[in-house]
Amino acid sequence: MSYTALYRKFRPSEFADVKGQDHIITTLQNQIKANRIGHAYLFCGTRGTGKTTVAKIFAKAVNCEHPVDGSPCGECETCRSIAAGTSMNVIEIDAASNNGVDNIREIREEVAYRPTEGRYKVYIIDEVHMLSIGAFNALLKTLEEPPEYVIFILATTEVHKIPITILSRCQHYDFKRISIETITDRMKELMDAEHVDVEDKALRYIAKAADGSMRDALSLLDQCIAFYMGQKLTYDNVLEVLGAVDTDVFSRLLRKVIERDVAGVLDVVDDLVMQGRELTQLAADFTWYLRNLLLVKTSDNIEDVLDVSTENLAQLKEEAQMTEPDMLFRYIRIFSELSNQLKYATQKRVMLEVALIKLCTPAMESTQDSLLDRIRAVEEKVEKGIGAGLQAQGGYAGPGQNGYMQDQGAYGQAGVPGGSYGAQGVGGAGVPRELPNAIPEDVQEVVKNFRSIAGEASGMVRGYLKKARLSLGGDNRLMIVLPDALAESVVGREDHVQELESLIEERIGKKVEVEVRHVEEGRHFEDTFVDIEQKINMEITVED
Repeated sequence: MSYTALYRKFRPSEFADVKGQDHIITTLQNQIKANRIGHAYLFCGTRGTGKTTVAKIFAKAVNCEHPVDGSPCGECETCRSIAAGTSMNVIEIDAASNNGVDNIREIREEVAYRPTEGRYKVYIIDEVHMLSIGAFNALLKTLEEPPEYVIFILATTEVHKIPITILSRCQHYDFKRISIETITDRMKELMDAEHVDVEDKALRYIAKAADGSMRDALSLLDQCIAFYMGQKLTYDNVLEVLGAVDTDVFSRLLRKVIERDVAGVLDVVDDLVMQGRELTQLAADFTWYLRNLLLVKTSDNIEDVLDVSTENLAQLKEEAQMTEPDMLFRYIRIFSELSNQLKYATQKRVMLEVALIKLCTPAMESTQDSLLDRIRAVEEKVEKGIGAGLQAQGGYAGPGQNGYMQDQGAYGQAGVPGGSYGAQGVGGAGVPRELPNAIPEDVQEVVKNFRSIAGEASGMVRGYLKKARLSLGGDNRLMIVLPDALAESVVGREDHVQELESLIEERIGKKVEVEVRHVEEGRHFEDTFVDIEQKINMEITVED
């Protein structure tokens, strides 16, 4: 005999076997016991929650010769013929492929004939939302006033597509998603019956991946058992078969994101791709991981709500101390958008990597929820920049190919020049070299080319330099005159002056001293104002 899939082999045959839908089962059993059976039912709910199964059990119960507490006995001839699919009293119709007016007209003609055996003819119309408007209209009258021996059971996953005229003629039952605990217990029960050794943790992950669907859970379990036939099914085995990722990997990925370590994040992605992990599933699971982290961060006594182990909860609490709610809101938004995009993407890895780089570099986004993250990134750079600080020999610490560290457009002390000028620049190979002082002609050349030099300055300094007046201060001195005290306080800060001197020295290979002033009160800055954005060759006022 050919193999029967688990979800078919263990499909419930009586109401007691149906899990997670007690509110519906109790109502139907009470109707049967009290002989208050309706003529039309509408079963709604997500896939795999038991709609068709309950409809078949109900069809057996209303026709059973010896019902037990409102449930079919399963032993009489009627129960056996319905279970075998040979009964003429139970007619199953797939509305996805029989959705025309003619199909409904056939039903209207058939209901005129009484059942040959049993009490009721039961029509189970699956995926009823697929019927055409004409078919729905053809069904209306029959559905409202069928013969007393006819029962209609309509099943659908998309109740919003059903006309209100149909809804008003039916008793409406909503099938809930089945809880992870209920699915896990049912699978454990079935594995004991099948004599298959499975870890509880593995069953729990399958139940979670099934997203409330018992049928999906049993199909996934079937797939995992087939891959590891004859072996104990472990948690790691399940992850491998389903292309899923362990929560430890999510923790490692999140910590790299928090550290804004783009290279480390891409290394994790590369490892997952090489292991053959499903990237769509990865995005969905990581979004769920972030959701759990947000709950831990924003709620007290969350242990009863989160479906995680004690070890994972401790890990989440630790990571909650490393994050802020606005960060997690932003991360969840980006990955929710990514999950929708990955369904239709051909370059899934690229899209995943771009999303993770967005998490690491909030300056890539201009949305409102990225602002706090951008400020936080600048503050972190300030701390690191000041910590790396000025070196003992007057050099500047920090990375940067141009001798300074850029701050991606945000103002802050992250703009402190990076890399010791003597070590990385002219001196080469770590040996400082004393530069000669510039002469007035050299400073005049700097003034003429100051636009391009200022364009390499960091953050808000660039903005203030656009409205600066430049003049020679004698010998190797360049004087930058700004329109107000605020501008002077920013540009004239020690680290920014050193940055400008470093940029000029790189350009001309000579030492220039930069002095920053602002226009004194009572004097008109506009009279001598030169906009270096608009004019490259500037007037130069040589001070004696």
